[in-house]
Amino acid sequence: MSQRILDRINRPQDLHGLDEEQLVQVAQEVREHIIDTVGEIGGHFGANLGTCEIAVALHSLMDSPRDKILWDVGHQAYPHKILTGRRDQLSTIRKYEGLAPFCSIPESEHDIMGAGHASTSIGYAVGLKEGMRLKGDVNEGQVVAVIGDGSMTGGVAFEAISQAGGMGTPIVVILNDNGMSISPNVGALSSSFNRVRLNPKLWHARDTMEHRLVDLPRIGKTVERLGPQLKESIKSFWAPGLFWEELDWAYMGVIDGHDVGALRAALRSAFKAGRPVVLHVATVKGKGFAPAEEGGLEGQETWHAAKPKSILDRLPVAAAPAPAGAVPAPPQYTKVFGDALLSEVRRDRRVAGITAAMNSGTGLNILQKAEPKHYFDVGIAEQQAILFAAGLALEGRKPVAAIYSTFLQRAYDQIVHDVCLQKLNVVFAMDRAGLVGDDGPTHHGVFDIAYMRSLPHMIAAAPRDEPMLQRMLRTALLQDDGPFALRYPRGEGPGAALLRPDAITPVEIGQGEVLAEGDGRVALVGYGTGVTKALEAAELLAGAGVTATVADARFVKPLDVHLMARLSAEHELVVTLEEGVLQGGFGSAVWEALNEAGLDDEHAARLLRVGLPDRYVTHGKPALLHEEVGFTGRAVARRVADALGVDLSDVLAAGLQP
Repeated sequence: MSQRILDRINRPQDLHGLDEEQLVQVAQEVREHIIDTVGEIGGHFGANLGTCEIAVALHSLMDSPRDKILWDVGHQAYPHKILTGRRDQLSTIRKYEGLAPFCSIPESEHDIMGAGHASTSIGYAVGLKEGMRLKGDVNEGQVVAVIGDGSMTGGVAFEAISQAGGMGTPIVVILNDNGMSISPNVGALSSSFNRVRLNPKLWHARDTMEHRLVDLPRIGKTVERLGPQLKESIKSFWAPGLFWEELDWAYMGVIDGHDVGALRAALRSAFKAGRPVVLHVATVKGKGFAPAEEGGLEGQETWHAAKPKSILDRLPVAAAPAPAGAVPAPPQYTKVFGDALLSEVRRDRRVAGITAAMNSGTGLNILQKAEPKHYFDVGIAEQQAILFAAGLALEGRKPVAAIYSTFLQRAYDQIVHDVCLQKLNVVFAMDRAGLVGDDGPTHHGVFDIAYMRSLPHMIAAAPRDEPMLQRMLRTALLQDDGPFALRYPRGEGPGAALLRPDAITPVEIGQGEVLAEGDGRVALVGYGTGVTKALEAAELLAGAGVTATVADARFVKPLDVHLMARLSAEHELVVTLEEGVLQGGFGSAVWEALNEAGLDDEHAARLLRVGLPDRYVTHGKPALLHEEVGFTGRAVARRVADALGVDLSDVLAAGLQP
């Protein structure tokens, strides 16, 4: 078996001496390397298979890192990682202490930006290029942003396009048009792209029309004399090129994104233009893997990511059936929420669900299929999602904006200004709250407790288990006194029995719950997933003779101040537990409340706050991350024992698992 050319590519400059036929082969070898590796370990899949030729074409012409290549979002950048010295580390991607799931500045000098949220690459590119020009370097490098068409539904991308066109910033944008982000793209711009990319006869028709009109007998000279005016009229028939050219960008397209030669020729022209240029490139998400490539939109969505050991010999592996008698796993919180929201829509026809291009990720695909008139997808545009929700609320509807905690950060001004200030009844359903695992610091939802509880009129709550999620969603939709923020984690819950829709009762807003009474030494007060950790710690402490009080705060705003004051007055130590940053979080709320209640040192318990550190936490399995940051039952029990002067060593040595 002959050695792969790819095995000789240890840095991007190793591509510079290859001819076009060899470059085509390298692109295919990169694709096969991704299929073999990601099919075994799991990870982002389809988008990366679609960018192999783009990465090869770029690195074969550019001198990275002097020349800058920006990958938006980064889940399409695995080919780039392979070509920039990380080929043999690909099997560690998304694993604890392995390669980052997205581009990472500390990981490689070739990763120019470290963002994991969509629509940002063009803005970075404009700043980079203008920064180069400010230095006055006559040999300034090229700057290219590779952005998926799904990311073009994000408004921040349009802001950057407008700035670059107005300034004439000479950057190149590769619009990677595959009709998909994670789910099929929505919106008028996406539809416009698809009209062009799905009809190859249109690719060259505009130029052909201009030439034929000039050649017509008798009127040809008139056409030629009219020149620019006529060309503008003809151009108006051909979107999306018109959109870019009206903003002073040069538009080139549609280019076959799997033709290395065509990509290289287009890039050479773009680099010489001296103005902003967009290359509209048509690719196939999942290229080279038949179930994705030939499975239509459903196949491409299914294979956006591959599960571990889902591919063998470059063919999909059927999932193994569950062993006979196996206890089924508890449902994911996302599924519990999706089913609960559907029940709420059927209970109250004013209720509607809103997603920002993450219908299956938020569970809203359930609503989409069952009640499509009550389902809205605004694209990768979280700001618009909240503005749209505000409009629905003003019209007396009951909107539920289901958006990951980390992505909702992008709409903070709309939360503050357009919802809270006007005291509108918008429900924020924040999936992926806490440490989400393999996607890492760009996706951890660890700031929402702090950024929500500071806002006037906001109610903020977190369920400890699945039925509490059902009850809190019902509570949020029954109340009419302003916005309601509901946070819940990724993955499975503790497995508590779900409630029938007719058995769901609301929770009294601002009231916590004592789950177990202790002996007065320590009270463990959890918020959301912190309740599970409190129960685990209490079980370990019981082995050392300490009977802990365990309480579920349920709400961080309004906080149950009466309960917090009672627990403080009756215990030596109060411990707060939250899966969020400590600064401004749940523990801070308890401390503030006790201080404002006027409890002095003589009557107040010591307060120990357990949460996440003041740093960005890396990627890896949640259990490993929880261990690293001390958010486990064992770590909490150890800290409590140290604070109380209790010996827990025998219990921990015995390996007792809560």
